[in-house]
Amino acid sequence: MNRFRRLLRFDTARNRLLIPSAVRLTGPNLKTTLLSAVRTMAPTLLALSFAGVAHAQGTMDFSGATTLMNTFKTFAIYAGAVICFGGLIFAGIRMMSGRFQDAIPGLFGALFGAAVLGWGAGWIGSLTGQTMQ
Repeated sequence: MNRFRRLLRFDTARNRLLIPSAVRLTGPNLKTTLLSAVRTMAPTLLALSFAGVAHAQGTMDFSGATTLMNTFKTFAIYAGAVICFGGLIFAGIRMMSGRFQDAIPGLFGALFGAAVLGWGAGWIGSLTGQTMQ
């Protein structure tokens, strides 16, 4: 901003050239460039050094993963059944009292429970290659 104001002042003589100084044109010196490169590459080199150590470790045993996923699948089946049954009870009570419009959320709850029951358990079973029984 000041540079443009100086250009517009006609009452004083310009004692400066409009080109940048030679120091700015040369750029950073070698020491600054190398320091910047080391700072940039240090996190990557640190991560790669830990990756080399990780390869030296033994293999992991995932035999308990199938048991854990069976537990999750059983939970999804029971949770879906409880949600579905609760939604049907809620909708049934509302319908018996004559408030059919208030029963609609209960029916959607039952539909959601059925989705958890079917798709949830099926998806969890597919993660371990199990078939639904």
